[in-house]
Amino acid sequence: MYSEDDLLPISALSHLVFCERRAGLILLEGLWDDNAFTAEGSLLHEQAHKPSAESRDNCRIVKGLWLRSFELGLCGRADVVEFQQVPQERTSTISQEGATSRWQPLLVEYKRGRLRREMSFEVQLCAQAMCLEEMLGMKVTSGAVFYGKSRRRLEIALDQELREETRTAAERLHVLVASGRTPSAVFHRKCRFCSIRDLCLPTAMGPKKSVRRYLRQATEPQDETPA
Repeated sequence: MYSEDDLLPISALSHLVFCERRAGLILLEGLWDDNAFTAEGSLLHEQAHKPSAESRDNCRIVKGLWLRSFELGLCGRADVVEFQQVPQERTSTISQEGATSRWQPLLVEYKRGRLRREMSFEVQLCAQAMCLEEMLGMKVTSGAVFYGKSRRRLEIALDQELREETRTAAERLHVLVASGRTPSAVFHRKCRFCSIRDLCLPTAMGPKKSVRRYLRQATEPQDETPA
């Protein structure tokens, strides 16, 4: 069990699963650089994170709900939690103050882009669900990722395999932060879509690259002889 001071942001799991160096640069070195995609994503989350609650038919929608888990050592805010009304006899439900019905929570994580399977998003969603389970003392069996471009949801089953993946990622995140060392750069195809590529320099700072040679080439005057 972790203490309050040990809690790390749930959102960092998404960075870690995508790339451990990215997580290190953001968490340990405080580096960040927006591009058009991340700016869109920030605006989407801004709307989702404004604390509010409303009711629609048999559903209560809560935005910006704070979550935490001392078992995983994580904390953060859920974009949306939908408390869906279910029959009284259903197990794994909760009651709400002043209500006679039972409610089953469904977490919805907002992402920009088009509908697709993305393990980093699913781990982040699962971590949110595990935090909520610890806080409410109940089971959350499924969630969803909402994609802004497609305007569609992808339903995610929070099965045992995904939960183990999430626990492992949380442990890796704590080990990374405790080490205080950002992993070395290794270029992958996904680097092309990373918003902090120009800060990471994966093609220049890889394990077989010489930092001294890179700095020398970057500072040497260029040959400007006219063609």
